[in-house]
Amino acid sequence: MASEILIVDDDPIQRRLLAATVERLGHTAVAVESGQAALDLLARQEGEAISLMILDLVMPEMNGMGVLAKLRESERQIPVIVQTAHGGIETVVSAMRAGAVDFVVKPASAERLQVSIENALKLDALEGEIARMKRVHAGTLTFRDILTHSPAMERVIRLGQRAAASQIPILIEGESGVGKELIARAIQGGSDRKSRPFVTVNCGAIPDNLVESILFGHEKGAFTGAADKHTGKFREAHGGTLFLDEVGELPLDIQVKLLRALQDGEIDPVGAKRPLRVDFRLISATNKSLIDLVKAGKFREDLYYRLNVFPIRVPPLRERRDDIAPLARHFVARFAAEEGKSFIRGINTAALQMLARYDWPGNVRQLENAVFRAVVLADGPVLTADEFPQIAAHVNGAAWSAEAHEDIPPQSAVALAETVEPVDLDFGLPKLPDSVTAGDQIAAVGADGEVRPLAEVEAAMIKLALERYAGRMTVVARRLGIGRSTLYRKLKELGISDTVAGIAAE
Repeated sequence: MASEILIVDDDPIQRRLLAATVERLGHTAVAVESGQAALDLLARQEGEAISLMILDLVMPEMNGMGVLAKLRESERQIPVIVQTAHGGIETVVSAMRAGAVDFVVKPASAERLQVSIENALKLDALEGEIARMKRVHAGTLTFRDILTHSPAMERVIRLGQRAAASQIPILIEGESGVGKELIARAIQGGSDRKSRPFVTVNCGAIPDNLVESILFGHEKGAFTGAADKHTGKFREAHGGTLFLDEVGELPLDIQVKLLRALQDGEIDPVGAKRPLRVDFRLISATNKSLIDLVKAGKFREDLYYRLNVFPIRVPPLRERRDDIAPLARHFVARFAAEEGKSFIRGINTAALQMLARYDWPGNVRQLENAVFRAVVLADGPVLTADEFPQIAAHVNGAAWSAEAHEDIPPQSAVALAETVEPVDLDFGLPKLPDSVTAGDQIAAVGADGEVRPLAEVEAAMIKLALERYAGRMTVVARRLGIGRSTLYRKLKELGISDTVAGIAAE
């Protein structure tokens, strides 16, 4: 769930203190006693999991500046926070020029370290996203750009790296939103066709009467409305890679032409007098079982065996929960920058734990959209579970079902969950009589006959909600349709004290 932070300090007491602080902040600490030991760790496979380094500048043999110089020479890029007991402006400038992202003076407080770590991880995510987008557009995206800590995805990456070294047709299988196109782009980026065209076609989004023309092209006047010559996706991909997403949606007559293109390397544009030679690498993807489509007569068996030469299954997000936390942090940094909310530093541990418990039927795409919404709604510097109300509702329901029905098989538990009555989230809280309404309790017109100021009405509504729900801030915020951070801010702005609010411990 947490980021792995490498602590490099020759002082064992400082290493233990820093490790304890890092652990309290919800991260995993890995401590080494020298600069060379840090470089050796980063060079090994287990070093791939390190997200951040806290580096002492003054050490025997290789000091911190030497470590920064070696890092700059290597391909490994990692954010570094430097620390020393001798803080001076020249030292700070030298360390930042050498590649450090922040600087702290010993002994640094836990609060100072927390801010520094959050900012460094956020900056790293932003820089990584910018670099990744550049490589996407340049056609040089590689498997090093795929953010994962999951053994299941590491197997996918190993298969993809082997496939990239050949021209073998590849079939990527997986649910919608798992990142099939990202894998396809990484395969091209690791092949000898990198920097060449990467042409994507969503076969399920093309009308049946236009599929042939869009894929294979047409000549001018080939049919009614063909006022100009159209190149077609196969010729656009000449020399590069053609990615057919949802290939199972292709009509049967188009499957015949696709089979010929694969076998002979030739295509027949609509209205053309002779076939054209094309040089392309085909990568197909599907969220359905093609063998089931073959059995149902909806997909050609000979084409299936031509496409399914090198299958790669991308696991859904629920099968690689180790990826949820790093992906969530990555999306927080990205959307905070895009939405101009630079005050958002990250997401807290409780929210990450909640996200990890959800099954994500929409996979990475759903997680991305959920974080986007949370960033838009957020008012505070750190995202909490309150910014994910829909996910929280599902997770809380799943937790209740699992605890109450541990002996029920999974299929039966799902069926039962669909039939139970909704849980009253406000159970045990004081209720107002049914005859009492908000309008009866909050007057819109004052004693002078004039409409009351909006701030007064808002304050009265908040006080009513606080009284009705016994100061349960999560419930109050949900009923008022605002976030908890917004509620606390309004309490302060409207001068509603904790005594009046009766805030309950949650």
